[in-house]
Order: sequence, then C-alpha cells, then structure tokens
Amino acid sequence: MKKIKKLKYWARIFSLLATAVISFPTQAVGTAAPDFTLASLNSGNLRLAELQGQVVLLNFWASWCGPCRKEMPILNDLHNRYKDIGFTVLGVNVEQDSSLAQNYLRDTPVDFPILFDTENQVSKSYHVVAMPTTVMINRDGKIRFIHQGYQQGDEEKYKQMIKQLIRE
Repeated sequence: MKKIKKLKYWARIFSLLATAVISFPTQAVGTAAPDFTLASLNSGNLRLAELQGQVVLLNFWASWCGPCRKEMPILNDLHNRYKDIGFTVLGVNVEQDSSLAQNYLRDTPVDFPILFDTENQVSKSYHVVAMPTTVMINRDGKIRFIHQGYQQGDEEKYKQMIKQLIRE
C-alpha cells in the first residue's frame, strides 16, 4: 500500500512539473515581447515600447516571495552598473494590493522603476508561473532569456546575458 501512495505522489509531482513546462511556452524566446503599460511607483504610467533600443530585464516579483526579496538588491546593483550603457530593470509587482510592495520598498528601496500589475494581465501575457520570473528583452524588443526562480549565483547568468545583449 505504501508503494502505491508513493507512486501516486510522484505521479502528481511529475504532472505538476509537466503542467508548468507546458504553461510556459519555450517558443516565447525569440518572439516579440508583449507590449504593456502599467502604473509605476514614482512616475505615472510606463510603456514597455518606450524602452525599445535598450536592453530590458523584466522581473516579475511579489513582496511575500523570499527569493524575490533576496534578488531585489542584486537587481538594483545590476541596474546601476549597466544603466548608462543602454540597460534598465523593470520590477513588475504582481500583487493585487500594491501597498504590500510599497511597504516592502520603504525598507528596501531600489533605483529602477517598479510597476504594478494588480490585475495580473501582464504576467499572464508573459505566462508567468513562478516567482520570481526574469525575462531579458533585447534592443529590438525580442525575448532572449527567461529564468524562473532565484538562487544565489543567478546574477552571474544575468551579467553574461546583459553583456551579450548590450554588445549586439
């Protein structure tokens, strides 16, 4: 009986993983990044298309997400390091209540724009299924890199991709 329970457990885990892979289409890499306009924390609305010609790191995050919290200062460092050579980070908060993100940002301020996707329309158009999700967009507005989750060391992958896309 225990073997059957274990087998059902693992079947369910594999089913969930397969669903996650299917729900995030790999063909998105190389396609045009969906345009959007979202309210920003400090400067009214921001439209992605206005940043064409720059390399954009689009980071979907939530204040309740531990890895998101660890990654936020690292994204700020990347933004400040490369912003003068055509790179920007956009932090897209996906919580319905944007005050939660604003409270978090009081203690952990960042220099890059924070946008609010309170109805999750943008995160749906990017097929976000994990927090955080990072999407790298080249100067031509095409998705070149997608990364789900965060663990220490991922910033090295980001740096390599940023340098490559800036050189293109």
